[in-house]
Amino acid sequence: MTITHLVTHSGGFHADELLSSVILTRLFPQAELKRTRDKQWLAPAVDKIIYDVGGDYNAEAQIFDHHQRPSPLREDGQPFSSFGLIWAHFGRDYLVAMGVPEQDVEAIHSAFDTKFVLPIDLLDNGAMEPSVAGPLSSLTLPSLLGSLKPVFDDASPTADDDAFLAALSIARGFIEAFIRNFAAKARAQGIVLESIAKAGTSPILELPMGMPYLSVLDKAEAGHILFVVNPRGGDWTLNGIKLSNDTFDQRADLPADWAGLSDAALEDACGVKGAKFCHNARFIAVANSREAILKMADLAVKALQ
Repeated sequence: MTITHLVTHSGGFHADELLSSVILTRLFPQAELKRTRDKQWLAPAVDKIIYDVGGDYNAEAQIFDHHQRPSPLREDGQPFSSFGLIWAHFGRDYLVAMGVPEQDVEAIHSAFDTKFVLPIDLLDNGAMEPSVAGPLSSLTLPSLLGSLKPVFDDASPTADDDAFLAALSIARGFIEAFIRNFAAKARAQGIVLESIAKAGTSPILELPMGMPYLSVLDKAEAGHILFVVNPRGGDWTLNGIKLSNDTFDQRADLPADWAGLSDAALEDACGVKGAKFCHNARFIAVANSREAILKMADLAVKALQ
């Protein structure tokens, strides 16, 4: 199909139609983005996609609103915003356009929906209060995007549209970064699994480079692994493993007598030539060679016994 216009409402904007616009402008780069409430523009047509306005949800007619009653719901009863509707129908094509390998599209589509799209849907529909973020509520993505609206006394007749277009590029950066990270995690999974198998029963996991590994360790039920080593630039790092992404607590800390030391002081404390640094919080140490970092890793394991 040839889409010539992407139509959403004029005036003030919210995260859901802004993020929807990121998806649609990527898939239909030649289409004109039209912000209006003119009823003629809101009439469905084969060359238009209408979203967050129009009072209907009809995928065949290419209209994706959620403000009408009854409003569209997910299979589990949670509400859609226009972003959720656009992601459900166009998200897979967007991932392909982003270069995500075919075998990873479904998993990344689902993960992005859960972690990024659903919270936007819930906040937009009032199904989740911003206060759940506590003191960070003003720093949630919808709040940050909302802060890009024009100030109340901006008298420019194009103020809203200008702000929307400026915010669009920022919103695009967030979505694309999330997708790149999900794709990177998918690429890393095979490498980490291979390294886990190579480590066997050792509590030390060696990776060929820095990469996401925590979720793979959990899936592989590799609870015996306590530390991860990998090269970083010209150095090597020894890392503790967080219990989850929601805490700083680790499976095991580096030795207390290394904390906050560097260079000669750290070499004296651990007895390893080439030891360079240990963070005061004991979650990372650095050495100048693989040999040195593996010696430090062995010492860290022995210190726990």
